[in-house]
Amino acid sequence: MHKRIGILGGMSPESTVEYYRYITRAYTQRYGDYGYPEILIYSVSFQSYVDWPEHDRWDLVAQGLSEAAGRLQAAGADCIVIATNTMHLVYDQVQASVTVPVLNLLDAVGDAILARGIETVGLLGTRFTMEKTFYRDALARKGVSVIVPDAEERAYVNAVIYDELVAGQIRDESRAEFVALIQRLAARGAEGVILGCTEIPLLVSEQDAGMPTFDTTVLHAEAALRYALA
Repeated sequence: MHKRIGILGGMSPESTVEYYRYITRAYTQRYGDYGYPEILIYSVSFQSYVDWPEHDRWDLVAQGLSEAAGRLQAAGADCIVIATNTMHLVYDQVQASVTVPVLNLLDAVGDAILARGIETVGLLGTRFTMEKTFYRDALARKGVSVIVPDAEERAYVNAVIYDELVAGQIRDESRAEFVALIQRLAARGAEGVILGCTEIPLLVSEQDAGMPTFDTTVLHAEAALRYALA
């Protein structure tokens, strides 16, 4: 039997859906049947995870996600994925709260960057993902340097994520601005770009960007599928 995957989701619902869709469809495309791993989804109420970071209450984020991870473990999950980039800021606390492995998105992304032979990447995500150091620190340990947009650009990216993408709104004008922003990161030395919010791949593809992109949703969901099948 395959291991059972627990998806800790709801942050936002859009990305949670993409994790589920990827795992089930990738399995069937790869093996030709419907024997994909069992999946448990625990969807938190998103509002708290919007409010707590705004008030710098990462202790409450850690507590809430740890409780949710515990419920997934109690329900039978053999591994857990936190289906969002930003909340990996409290990854260590969540992993410490359960005995099953919480598969780290940052490890999956870093390994994918190294596999492409890239040393410098741009990072797009929520303002917390771009401004806090957890992403840059994790990639620095793998020898990868990270470039982030300037303050005005970061505010724009954050607004598109929260005002559009988490609500399932995909706008052509936002795509065009993201592509222009990626080109500016390339001019500053980025050899690729991390789509470091699990909703951004709904807006921008590698074809749009014109340079290597790292779809964190796909990379993390693939890591979960591989673990479950191992």
